[in-house]
Amino acid sequence: MTTTPRALTPVEARVLGTLMEKARTVPDTYPLSLNLVVAGCNQKTSREPVMNVTEAEAQRALADLRALSLVIESHGSRVARYEHNLQRCLGVPEQSAALLGLLMLRGPQTAGELRLNAERWHRFADISSVDGFLDELAGRPEGKGGPLVVRLPRAPGTREDRWAQLLCGPVEGAQYAPDSIADGVDPERARSQNDRISALEAEVAALRASVARLCAELGVSPAGPTEVNDHAKNKG
Repeated sequence: MTTTPRALTPVEARVLGTLMEKARTVPDTYPLSLNLVVAGCNQKTSREPVMNVTEAEAQRALADLRALSLVIESHGSRVARYEHNLQRCLGVPEQSAALLGLLMLRGPQTAGELRLNAERWHRFADISSVDGFLDELAGRPEGKGGPLVVRLPRAPGTREDRWAQLLCGPVEGAQYAPDSIADGVDPERARSQNDRISALEAEVAALRASVARLCAELGVSPAGPTEVNDHAKNKG
């Protein structure tokens, strides 16, 4: 099977995304019990939007996902436990599954955001590798079920396109056709420049995190730009 026969509901997508996340981030408690599924669905962090899924709603979503072969239920313990079957069901690799799971849990994101948010799911070497898997998912042939993600129109004042998953159905206002050249601007060139900027921003964020971690281990406060400049003046 390489496609779902119908669009998922928001609760089904949240349940499926939660199972995919916990399989990668807390493997010791996976497969999940119903209580853990509900707790994961209703997390206040790493979720967009924040939801309040009831036990009955989660149970119904799990049953419907089982009927779609996207979830497997096991009875090896006192309580039923659930695991996702998305990769086998849709025929996608680990990298693509990680991107789909993040899009289901956090909503539309840029390639740069996906790379940072995927750190505990799968480590992408760079933004271009994220773009590559997104392009594959967007260009998935109809014979395999059709596209699974779509590029969204760029918001005013932003430098990078956002992507959305299509497991819940078509996205309003999405760009399903390739960008066209308008106003004398080459979209491929602009996208390349945006990718380079995003890559630099991601590297800076990673360096800042490393510096903060080292400072915490050494018990010192990281110097801000003003402190660095003052130190340089005093030294001079």
